[in-house]
Amino acid sequence: MLVSRPAHDPRPDPRFEAWPHRLSGTVIAALLNHRPQLAALGDAVHAAPYQAPPRAPVLALRPRHMLAGEGAAIEVPAAVEVGASLGIVIGRSACRVAAADAMHHVAGYLAVGELGLPLASHYRPALRHKARDGFCPLGARVAPAHEVGDADALALRVRVDGRLVHASSTGARLRGVAQLIADVSEFITLQPGDVLTLGASLGAPRAAAGQAVTIEVDGVGSLSFTLVAEAA
Repeated sequence: MLVSRPAHDPRPDPRFEAWPHRLSGTVIAALLNHRPQLAALGDAVHAAPYQAPPRAPVLALRPRHMLAGEGAAIEVPAAVEVGASLGIVIGRSACRVAAADAMHHVAGYLAVGELGLPLASHYRPALRHKARDGFCPLGARVAPAHEVGDADALALRVRVDGRLVHASSTGARLRGVAQLIADVSEFITLQPGDVLTLGASLGAPRAAAGQAVTIEVDGVGSLSFTLVAEAA
């Protein structure tokens, strides 16, 4: 298990070591950014409490207790949904940048897992369902931006115990990489080492304690972790 270390401990925290970069520990996740995912809500987006589809990015902060590294054993109380996402690693401070300039602020990309207990509604999800310890595992390597092709057209896969259970891509996003950076940096200054996730796709599969999970992002890398039963 990965454990937290006190602030004065000089040893590097393995959760933030993503060769060849050191992550800041700040992770901002885009939610409902996959067009089919938003479309699946149907008429519900026009009913209370939504009233209308979101016009601005729907975001969630991933606090440090949620972060886990490659090979982590993540405690789960029950079966969880496992979403595969692309992590955008910021290389230069980004504040109110235009979409046309946004890619100049990207250092690279890494694989990210977005775990959560299944929910019937996206409205105000309980923290105990989404913000549990280790529910945001991060890949161990940042693929340099210049080595990755079109970041908005990368294949994503989730394997459970070696079996392919979900395939999607980084495409069909309401906001691609550049536009997401532009919209988020309009009111949040992104710093070097921060991670902005593109969001999971519709149909995230489920996995349970005792199973091994691998998330693959073509051209970027993979992320593997195991699920273990939560201690009583």
